[in-house]
Amino acid sequence: MKHLEDVAPAHAVEPLARILELQATDPTASTTVRDPGEAVGRHVADSLTALALPVVASARRIADLGSGAGWPGLALAAALPDAHVWLIESAIRHCRYLERAVEVGELANVTVVHARVEEWSGEHDLVTARALAALPVLVEYAAPLLPIGGHFVGWKGAVSPEEAAAGAKAAAIVGLESTAVVPVVPYAGARDHTLHVFRKVAETPERFPRRAGMATKRPLA
Repeated sequence: MKHLEDVAPAHAVEPLARILELQATDPTASTTVRDPGEAVGRHVADSLTALALPVVASARRIADLGSGAGWPGLALAAALPDAHVWLIESAIRHCRYLERAVEVGELANVTVVHARVEEWSGEHDLVTARALAALPVLVEYAAPLLPIGGHFVGWKGAVSPEEAAAGAKAAAIVGLESTAVVPVVPYAGARDHTLHVFRKVAETPERFPRRAGMATKRPLA
């Protein structure tokens, strides 16, 4: 079993420990992994694997989509104190939990946003999403929030060749291109964990974002 000291920068250990304790006891936390010892690997280590990517380690304006219980956004905020992280979440009960997590973690660089992804705007050098949706949906969500040169990183499990191809096709429509698929093993026994990295290379057409729900109902590919 991993310990926080093994996976997080020293300055992030105490904030993350307090958040894991809250997650263990707060019934509104959007996770089934409540034991802090298990959550170190399943949530924190999994989130922080992305720090190996320069585009993540250097990010300063991060939008975490569909934050739920707050991963990877909370972990990245604790690890990257010079970055500001927006946690975008549509369920108000999850937002209230996230606000408590930010408070107990004393993370001054986090803003909790109660909104659907399609309703959020702003320019961010990095957009993240973990276990949220299929790749064609994710790239459509992310593209309008990025400037040229910005990046989207998606935490995924096993991705079929069909989903990967559809993701690449959708990415081209919204101005992104796939630059890497990075296999990661955040904890012992983890299987098929991958980070999917996309870079914005062209302006996103003005018709995006489409209205709420359209990306999932009618995927671009």
